[in-house]
Amino acid sequence: MAFFYIGVMSGTSLDGFDIALVKQDDRPRLLATHYIPMPQDLHVELLDLCASGHDELARAAIAEQKWVRLVAEGVLALLKDNNMVAGQIRAIGSHGQTIRHEPARGFSIQIGNPALLAELTEITVVTDFRRRDVAAGGQGAPLVPAFHEALFDDNKDRRAVLNVGGFTNLSLIESDRPVSGFDCGPGNVLLDAWIQSRRKLPFDRNGEWAASGQVSEALLNALLSDPFFNARGPKSTGREVFNLTWLHQHLRPFASLPEQDVQATLLELTALSITQSLQAAQSSTTELLVCGGGAHNLTLMNRLAALLPGTRVSSTAKFGVDPDWVEAMAFAWLAHCCLEGVPANRPTVTGARGLRVLGAIYPA
Repeated sequence: MAFFYIGVMSGTSLDGFDIALVKQDDRPRLLATHYIPMPQDLHVELLDLCASGHDELARAAIAEQKWVRLVAEGVLALLKDNNMVAGQIRAIGSHGQTIRHEPARGFSIQIGNPALLAELTEITVVTDFRRRDVAAGGQGAPLVPAFHEALFDDNKDRRAVLNVGGFTNLSLIESDRPVSGFDCGPGNVLLDAWIQSRRKLPFDRNGEWAASGQVSEALLNALLSDPFFNARGPKSTGREVFNLTWLHQHLRPFASLPEQDVQATLLELTALSITQSLQAAQSSTTELLVCGGGAHNLTLMNRLAALLPGTRVSSTAKFGVDPDWVEAMAFAWLAHCCLEGVPANRPTVTGARGLRVLGAIYPA
């Protein structure tokens, strides 16, 4: 039986809301999409909530109401554009907005008021996908490897799927073993933060500013000395570790370094942390499929290909899946798994004690 779902993703880049209409039968298929840019005031508030501050509980409650109302508007617009009504949608799978991710301390917090989202859309909402895995001793992240396996495993290649959002994560797919994966480190988060602070631009389009600079090996080695990069999976990370303050601490001995050289070094950090992780975990990878915003960074894609000469590097568009919408599709799929009682975590990815059904259900 085929079902229609809507997947909602708002990632650590805080750039906007990806809303995807998905048909789920033998496999998930993307039917339509809707994108809402993140309002600047909400972007700033959500970024501030990633660290402790004054009256943060009330501020988080107010911010998530703004977040939900924007998502609800987008969901209703998507339905209207596709001549559909709420009753045709089995559920919305909503990731919510991560404001803290500290599995070592036993928690990962996403805000997104699913009760209000269900009320505004009149559609069942499935959310809170990380908490059960964390309760079972897992990292609660990354959540997408099982979905990547369902979508891209054709039993032909030793394949990896790379998501490059604010942070990067790998899914390692081999036909003779369970899917595995982990976070590699910062993706766009430091690149965006640096160009925003120096050039007042939202991001480095095509990696052009990075391409204009020279990599500082000394700075690169200092950045790579962070213990996260030497840890083996299961592992996950977030803004709690990698942020502009972290970067400035490492930059103190390099005050005279040109700004574009810092950007070039940050791009090399992203590329090296990915490729070194991949080679250590699955050395004979034949194909790397890239999704997320980083798939559009030509400089990064070229660098990945150069560092992996024996691996075919391309975006997921090669398989007919738009790289911008893979994660939103994943949360539609996770909602389907929850409603069907299908475990969607993978202990080989998160380190949880076993398979668990993920998600909490808020009926329409």
